[in-house]
Amino acid sequence: MTGTIEIPHSIRDALRAVFGRPIGSPLDDSAFDRLALAIFAWQFEHNTPYAAYCSRRGRTPAAVTHWTQIPAVPTAAFREAALIAGDPAAAAAVFRTSGTTGGPERRGTHYIGDTSLYHESLLPNFAAMLLPDGAAPVMISLVPRPAEVPDSSLSHMVETVIARFGAPASTWVASVVSGIDDARLNRALHEACERDEAVCLLGTSFAFIHWLDVLRATGRRYALPPGSRIMDTGGFKGRSREVDADAMREEYAFRLGIDTVHGVNEYGMTEMCSQFYDSTLRDHAAGLKRSRHKVIPPWVRTRLVDADTLEPVTQGERGLLQHFDLANAGSVCAIQTEDVGEAIEGGFRVIGRAAGAQPRGCSMAMDDLLEALAGNRP
Repeated sequence: MTGTIEIPHSIRDALRAVFGRPIGSPLDDSAFDRLALAIFAWQFEHNTPYAAYCSRRGRTPAAVTHWTQIPAVPTAAFREAALIAGDPAAAAAVFRTSGTTGGPERRGTHYIGDTSLYHESLLPNFAAMLLPDGAAPVMISLVPRPAEVPDSSLSHMVETVIARFGAPASTWVASVVSGIDDARLNRALHEACERDEAVCLLGTSFAFIHWLDVLRATGRRYALPPGSRIMDTGGFKGRSREVDADAMREEYAFRLGIDTVHGVNEYGMTEMCSQFYDSTLRDHAAGLKRSRHKVIPPWVRTRLVDADTLEPVTQGERGLLQHFDLANAGSVCAIQTEDVGEAIEGGFRVIGRAAGAQPRGCSMAMDDLLEALAGNRP
């Protein structure tokens, strides 16, 4: 399944201009609004299931006058419909969720219409947040290669950043079948130390937990070269263990010699092309002292909404994170999550998943989607 969904040149050119903006320099609201409305109108015309959902909610391009009125789809919607602005068979890439919540038969699917636009949003954001000092470290992936998991958005992301930013000695040390190859990882780290070459470790939080278990059991510690860093991603949804994030960063410092400010957590999801990263490494490189938070790239708006009404919460209150990601031009830009967050100056913090059953607002939105899909079938 390869191809490209033809997004209008006017939208593509506008997106590329936004992707070229410095991270931390958001678009003013009027410019964001104009581009968001143009993308919404195009998605409404070409994304049939999304158009049916929007129509059911009375939100057509004629009725929507501001980006905040664009209907957000719950992440669960990606399990129910091919939310792509065009023919799914023409998608350039297909990413699927892990299935940890609904099981492998209930995996959400995100059809990527144009990987070039995806990469153009991915690379500058990664560089700004993980490589703000201009480093080109040895990148070591604890994520399996895309050849093993071709529908993994994380594997695709890691392959893309390694190809663009990784030093020649960059390598992959994990597979789906055998997990982390500890001997190979140990060798790669020792060789980097011998060359005095900084390392960037990339993997899921859960993979790092298991590797740290091995290091504790064997008593191993490393003094990785200055400038080494780590990117972990994902939480512990559906997992057997939970570990405090601050405790993990302290363990990285003790076992690997990676300063806690060089431990960067990435918050992303299969249903979104954009990612959010901890601010600490970028702030450290700039000589700033601020609390750790997720930085919002210029082409994204993030709001906190009430779990029942999906309306914005009062300033200072926690709420569900709702993202408007213009990099999702080929699918759906407005994404409603079940993640609880809190806003702080310059970004947000992720608190965790909404407890218990699906939040009422997300459930009602899913009911609308399913009824719209049923009414749209021949």
